[in-house]
Parts: sequence; structure tokens; C-alpha cells
Amino acid sequence: MKIFISLMLGFVLVFANEIDEFDDEFKDKTEVFDPLSGYNRVMTNVNDFLYVNIFNPAIRGYNYVVPQPAREAAGNFFDNLLFPLRFVNNLLQFKFKEAGEETLRFVANTIIGFGGLTDGAKYYDLQRHDEDFGQTLGYWGVGSGFHVVLPILGPSNLRDIVGLAGDYFADPISYINPSSRASGIQIYRRGNSWSLDPDAYENLKKDAVDLYPFLRDAYEQRRNYLIKE
Repeated sequence: MKIFISLMLGFVLVFANEIDEFDDEFKDKTEVFDPLSGYNRVMTNVNDFLYVNIFNPAIRGYNYVVPQPAREAAGNFFDNLLFPLRFVNNLLQFKFKEAGEETLRFVANTIIGFGGLTDGAKYYDLQRHDEDFGQTLGYWGVGSGFHVVLPILGPSNLRDIVGLAGDYFADPISYINPSSRASGIQIYRRGNSWSLDPDAYENLKKDAVDLYPFLRDAYEQRRNYLIKE
């Protein structure tokens, strides 16, 4: 259960941090298959309550105790550790140049960045190329399926839920024993990531007239864009 919660929280953070990058292409309206709209709307409200009243205050308390340089170093370390996830999915999408740059970035951050604690790759202008198994499935023509709002995770769809399994097995932390220790590290990683931009969720929803369809459409448009990118 802890692993499931940590995976869900991580996906929320990625979605919230990236949504503000929308350009005109994102704003095109698309039809979303949403047979679970009743459940999805209720779960969106539940998640909103949890984010605002539980998770966000906890993160702000963490920020008060842990200085930003320490949180950034932890974020850099975990980002470097997720190299296998990005590398494998770039290869599976035939993005060989990006996979090569990811490899060089990992080497630079590991050696120059003191095991990934600092972003040594920035001195060589090596960029990160985020790819996950949900995007890989979309690249190979797998449709998104119906939209689903998961507890804590928030917006998703059937394809991306399946992709989470691949993401889990490509994450080196998943192989730490005992599993409870791995779960604790994953939860901390997600929480620390959130701490680097604690206002992300509030900024995301501030322009929403109706929160559920806003999050649904934004999520689906963003994922479609990433697959085509």
C-alpha cells in the first residue's frame, strides 16, 4: 500500500509541476472518454481536500525544518537515480540521441556532481529527457482508454495506470529490501520533490471554473503532447 501511495503522489507532482508549461497546442479541446465521470468528480474533490488540508501543510512544515540547499541536493540525487527509467524508455521509443545524452548526463552527475547531489551535467549543457512507460505505450499506438482519477494520484487513464507497473520495475529503489524501507524512501522522494515547489497545486487550480473537467482535460492534453513530442 505504501508503494502504491508513493507512486500516486509522484505522478501528482509531475503533473502539477508540468501543467504550467502549456502553450496554444495544449489548449485545443479534445474529447475525453470518461464513463466514470461520476466517480472521478467525487475522487477529485477528495484528493483536493487531502492536498490542501493534509499534504500541503506537512510539506510546508518540512520546508521550515529542512533548508532549501539540502532539499535540492536530495532532489538531484533522486533525479540521477531515476536514470534507468528515462534511458530505457528513450530506447524503447527509438530516441537514441536522447538516450545517449541521458547516459552522458548520468556519468557527469555521478562523477562531477558527487553522486548526483549536484547537477554537474549543466556545465556540459546536457539535458534531461523525461520518458515513462505510459508514454512508451502511447508511442507504440496504445490508446489512452478511459479517464480515471486515482486516490491521491489524481488524473490518469488506463494506459498510464498500466505504465506505472513498468515505471516501478525501472526504479532502482524498488529493489531495496525490505520493501518497507523501499516504500519509505519512495515516499520521502515524492515529498521532497513536492517541497521544491509547494505552490504548484494551488497555482494549477486557481484558474479552474470547474476543477474536475479542468484537471481531466489538462492531463489528457499534456500526455498526448508528451507522446507526440
